[in-house]
Amino acid sequence: MYVSETIVRIAARGDGVTASGRHVALAAPGDWVDAAGALTTGPHRAAPPCRHFPECGGCQLQHVDDAAYADFVRDRIAGALAAQGLTADIRAPHLSPPLSRRRASLRAERRAQTVLLGFNAEASHRIVDMRACDILRPELFALVAPLRALLATILGPRHACGVRLTLADQGVDLLFEKLTVDGLAASEALTAFAAEHRLARLAVDDGYGPETLWEPEPTTVTLGGIPVALPHGAFLQATDDGETALVAAVREAVGDSATVADLFAGLGTFALALPGRVYAAEGARDAALALKAAANRAQRPVFVDHRDLFRRPLDGVELARFDAVVLDPPRAGAKEQAAALAGADVARIAYASCNPATFARDAKTLVEGGWRLAWVQPVGQFRWSTHVELVGAFTR
Repeated sequence: MYVSETIVRIAARGDGVTASGRHVALAAPGDWVDAAGALTTGPHRAAPPCRHFPECGGCQLQHVDDAAYADFVRDRIAGALAAQGLTADIRAPHLSPPLSRRRASLRAERRAQTVLLGFNAEASHRIVDMRACDILRPELFALVAPLRALLATILGPRHACGVRLTLADQGVDLLFEKLTVDGLAASEALTAFAAEHRLARLAVDDGYGPETLWEPEPTTVTLGGIPVALPHGAFLQATDDGETALVAAVREAVGDSATVADLFAGLGTFALALPGRVYAAEGARDAALALKAAANRAQRPVFVDHRDLFRRPLDGVELARFDAVVLDPPRAGAKEQAAALAGADVARIAYASCNPATFARDAKTLVEGGWRLAWVQPVGQFRWSTHVELVGAFTR
């Protein structure tokens, strides 16, 4: 006879898991599940605030309370480290609040005289027509209904496009992807929309690269107190709150190091917030140029190098010039650079990651080279999602 089981944790994709390994969708830790799959509510279940949950793919964990969500964030990191035979002091996770996401990639599709606009449904290309959102900054969500009306006049029947929204210093930066603008009327409608809603910038990418149609003044994002030009599609941390937490952890990890190498530097999220002299390497040309120009204007001691660290990681001789190294690679991690760092004569490493699995892989390389993983600071800035970020501090 089947006995009811308790949900003991949340798996990487958001399912609840029992001690026997049974996966149950939309289950929270402490819930009970019977043989038929029926759930009895436990102490960590929360009422989802959004009307679109769980259909919308923007969130996977609105049904759990903050304590269970924090445990999930911590467990993702602990599990990834354990898979590599590693342990560490994992600190209490920092969770960004609701209504704090400052960038979003939405999809739009014309259906007869209506336009669907929103995130895709979970594990699907079907668009959930967004009528509410508890993660986006209000400045971004306020554009959803007007955008739906605008695209109804521009998108052809059954046509679709991407809609990228980013909150910059001057307002909302709007980029349409895979959108063809035919005729003067459509172009004028776009610029009129930008003026009416006081956009920072409006650009269209029809497949041949973004073309700016509206930008009253240069679009910037402030990093480390310095305005930096924002290239089209450039990477930006999802929330101001999460960025602040990550920067604080990186600064703690590098301590009072006089010379620091910031690898995969992007627009300078860490480089412009670090004390002392900074070497910043970045493979994206537009981001490297934007960081260089901003550092020069502010007279900050940041040397920017346009360099592909996957093909040409810093070697031991180059790394020996620095007291500390900051790593902030994409989801693929920094396998090649970690191998070079393993035996490098450097005192400290701060590794910021958006993928616990590749972080753990690279951490094992470093530990085998004589490094110690002192602590990990988890950051859950993608509120209610299964996406986890962190900073790991390594010392000799």
